[in-house]
Amino acid sequence: MLSERRLEVLRAIVQDYVGTEEPVGSKALTERHNLGVSPATVRNDMAVLEEEGFIAQPHTSAGRIPTDKGYRLFVDKLAGVKPLSPPERRAIQNFLDGAVDLDDVVGRTVRLLAQLTRQVAVVQYPSLTRSTVRHVELLSLAPARLMLVLITDTGRVEQRMVDCPAPFGETSVADLRARLNSRVVGRRFTDVPRLVQDLPESFENEDRGTVSTVLATLLETLVEETEERLVIGGTANLTRFGHDFPLTIRPVLEALEEQVVLLKLLGEATDPAMTVRIGHENAHEGLNSTSVVAVGYGSGDEAVAKLGVVGPTRMDYPGTMGAVRAVARYVGQILAES
Repeated sequence: MLSERRLEVLRAIVQDYVGTEEPVGSKALTERHNLGVSPATVRNDMAVLEEEGFIAQPHTSAGRIPTDKGYRLFVDKLAGVKPLSPPERRAIQNFLDGAVDLDDVVGRTVRLLAQLTRQVAVVQYPSLTRSTVRHVELLSLAPARLMLVLITDTGRVEQRMVDCPAPFGETSVADLRARLNSRVVGRRFTDVPRLVQDLPESFENEDRGTVSTVLATLLETLVEETEERLVIGGTANLTRFGHDFPLTIRPVLEALEEQVVLLKLLGEATDPAMTVRIGHENAHEGLNSTSVVAVGYGSGDEAVAKLGVVGPTRMDYPGTMGAVRAVARYVGQILAES
């Protein structure tokens, strides 16, 4: 275990290196931070930190930089989540409040996260497999043609046309709509097939074919929309950190193009807790020079998806964690109210 003083020295090194982009020396530390000890003592503490693998000497200069292990200790033990200022909170609320639908919410969230953190923002769409049905609407367009509208608790809206095997009157449409909603509203998508399987049998013979067709369309919609979707923004921000990546940022850009890699990075969508993966903790080799800060969001207690940022390991962890958490909370509120 490191002493409190050596933890303070590590904290100071991380803060200075993130702020200045320059390796940090003992003289600079004693000048910038009130550590209460001599430069010689700080040099001794830095030697211990280096021996333990928390800092490293990038080249022959006197300065040291944090390692992945050092950043990990900083995040776990030393970094609080920096709260956003009232103007920043108002800016988030004003920007997200203008969203008109789920696509707009996700698009605005990506742009906002990228601007706030100056990193690459990644937002996962709410998964239908973790969503519940808010309402099913049936509209008659012609005697034998209907529109099916499926609305989820996360504000997702899916529309499908249904060509009926026989004319289906307005009274029958209203009856089917009422019976369908009484069974599925508030229920998980995964439960819907079981809940509606015997519905056609409760209708007259001449209507059963149309009821079965409507249900088949509804179930197809659930199946079609279960794939995970991601939106990425702010990739150009990486160019500001070119010197933070060994040789080239190409491996990072290539990894960001692979949706499967990003889904693994964000982690299990149902987990609402904040996760921070640093450097080599990211399994994908192309992302070994990056850190990922992600958190779950949703309209209730359980997360329906994840959002987060990807950037160099030399990032402002307290500020980034605060921004990611604040944005996730606002998105959750919007989904709950939509």
